[in-house]
Amino acid sequence: MIVVAGEALIDLIEDDGVLHSHMGGGPFNTAVALGRLGVPVGFLGRLSSDGFGQLLAARFAESGVDDCYTLVSAAPTPLALVHQTADGDHTFSFYLAETAYADLTVADLPELAEDVVAVSAGTLGLATDPPRAAIETLLERESQRRLIVVDPNIRPAVMADGDAYRRRFEHWAGFAHVIKLSDADALWLYPSERPETVVDALLERGVRLAVLTLGADGALAKTAAGRVEVESPTVDVVDTVGAGDAFGAGLLRWLWANDGLDPDSVGAIDRDALTAGLGFAAAVGALQCARSGATPPTLAEVEAFLDRPEIDG
Repeated sequence: MIVVAGEALIDLIEDDGVLHSHMGGGPFNTAVALGRLGVPVGFLGRLSSDGFGQLLAARFAESGVDDCYTLVSAAPTPLALVHQTADGDHTFSFYLAETAYADLTVADLPELAEDVVAVSAGTLGLATDPPRAAIETLLERESQRRLIVVDPNIRPAVMADGDAYRRRFEHWAGFAHVIKLSDADALWLYPSERPETVVDALLERGVRLAVLTLGADGALAKTAAGRVEVESPTVDVVDTVGAGDAFGAGLLRWLWANDGLDPDSVGAIDRDALTAGLGFAAAVGALQCARSGATPPTLAEVEAFLDRPEIDG
């Protein structure tokens, strides 16, 4: 099982002055995507007992996400107000204080079962405290026993102190085995550095696999065994919300299916295998972009997409 730790919330997406509600949150999206891709997955975090929380729990259940590490709170569900910018990107405003998201402490952390092979976290859960201290403690505690995956998925709206966040990020790089960044994440963290240089620096700090997503320009990744780049498949883009989460889940699915979910294996992936893994992840991310809201594709949809004649040719 892969355990995904962090937030589950409701995105209120603005469209011509009208707000449309969608289930979201980076870790929520990642867990749902993994479940839809056929990977054993559990969610570690708190859901509200309110109506929105029940919708989130139902989406987990229908996607095959195990609730054995999911806690319930009477506090309300957190909200994110999402505005699409002129260039197709998004800005976010968050309502997190005194919500179920913030109702997670170190004392709440469970012992993980032997079948848990990896722990993934990021986005808001590693940005604001609570629950940052609890999730950071979980990742560091488990780093000697399981693969640790960090996806910062940076949201500047809730990160007032960039220097403090950067120090924490560099601390995570000392024990995380896989780190996935977007080019925007890399530029926010290190505005004077080229994003590709940030990837190199992560490996120098001990990360086994560093991945950089480049939006429509594809992605690149590097291990000690090699560096590769892939292009993004062409789709009619409807909405980019959740695309990075879908890409990350696709990569984890490929690692899981190819016995790569342990630190030694992930660090030894060669160029050919890494190209295949990134290609699968890029297909998952592209299919997410072809639909509205964070609604990741199923494994069958991804396989059909990859089997198209234009992909093979």
